[in-house]
Amino acid sequence: MPKIKTHSGAKKRFKLTKNGMVKRAHAFKSHILNKKTTKRKRNLRKTVTADVTNVAKIKKMIPYK
Repeated sequence: MPKIKTHSGAKKRFKLTKNGMVKRAHAFKSHILNKKTTKRKRNLRKTVTADVTNVAKIKKMIPYK
Protein backbone atom coordinates (compact mmCIF):
# COMPACT_ATOMS: atom_id res chain seq x y z
CA MET A 1 0.00 0.00 0.00
CA PRO A 2 1.29 3.48 -0.80
CA LYS A 3 1.44 6.15 1.83
CA ILE A 4 -1.51 8.54 2.18
CA LYS A 5 -0.79 12.20 1.57
CA THR A 6 -1.58 14.55 4.45
CA HIS A 7 -3.97 17.39 3.64
CA SER A 8 -1.88 20.59 3.87
CA GLY A 9 -4.73 22.77 5.14
CA ALA A 10 -5.83 20.23 7.73
CA LYS A 11 -2.37 19.73 9.22
CA LYS A 12 -2.18 23.47 9.94
CA ARG A 13 -5.66 23.65 11.50
CA PHE A 14 -6.07 20.50 13.58
CA LYS A 15 -4.18 18.70 16.35
CA LEU A 16 -4.96 15.37 17.98
CA THR A 17 -5.14 14.94 21.74
CA LYS A 18 -3.78 11.86 23.50
CA ASN A 19 -7.32 10.45 23.70
CA GLY A 20 -7.72 10.81 19.92
CA MET A 21 -9.99 13.84 20.02
CA VAL A 22 -9.48 16.57 17.43
CA LYS A 23 -8.59 20.06 18.71
CA ARG A 24 -9.38 23.11 16.61
CA ALA A 25 -9.42 26.89 16.93
CA HIS A 26 -12.49 29.11 16.72
CA ALA A 27 -13.38 30.94 13.52
CA PHE A 28 -14.23 34.67 13.22
CA LYS A 29 -11.10 35.92 15.01
CA SER A 30 -9.01 37.29 12.12
CA HIS A 31 -10.53 40.65 11.15
CA ILE A 32 -13.48 43.02 11.71
CA LEU A 33 -12.77 42.93 15.43
CA ASN A 34 -14.09 46.42 16.30
CA LYS A 35 -17.71 45.40 16.53
CA LYS A 36 -16.99 42.27 18.56
CA THR A 37 -17.02 42.61 22.33
CA THR A 38 -13.90 41.94 24.41
CA LYS A 39 -15.61 38.97 26.04
CA ARG A 40 -16.48 37.46 22.68
CA LYS A 41 -12.92 37.90 21.36
CA ARG A 42 -11.47 36.42 24.55
CA ASN A 43 -13.69 33.34 24.22
CA LEU A 44 -12.68 32.92 20.58
CA ARG A 45 -9.04 32.49 21.68
CA LYS A 46 -9.80 29.18 23.40
CA THR A 47 -9.46 25.87 21.61
CA VAL A 48 -12.37 23.47 21.31
CA THR A 49 -12.82 19.89 20.15
CA ALA A 50 -14.18 19.26 16.69
CA ASP A 51 -17.72 17.98 16.35
CA VAL A 52 -18.17 14.19 16.40
CA THR A 53 -19.73 14.25 12.92
CA ASN A 54 -16.50 15.68 11.42
CA VAL A 55 -13.87 13.71 13.37
CA ALA A 56 -13.66 10.73 10.99
CA LYS A 57 -13.12 12.99 7.95
CA ILE A 58 -10.49 15.06 9.74
CA LYS A 59 -8.57 11.98 10.89
CA LYS A 60 -8.46 10.73 7.28
CA MET A 61 -6.93 14.03 6.23
CA ILE A 62 -4.19 13.87 8.91
CA PRO A 63 -3.32 10.14 9.06
CA TYR A 64 0.18 10.44 10.56
CA LYS A 65 -0.41 13.10 13.23
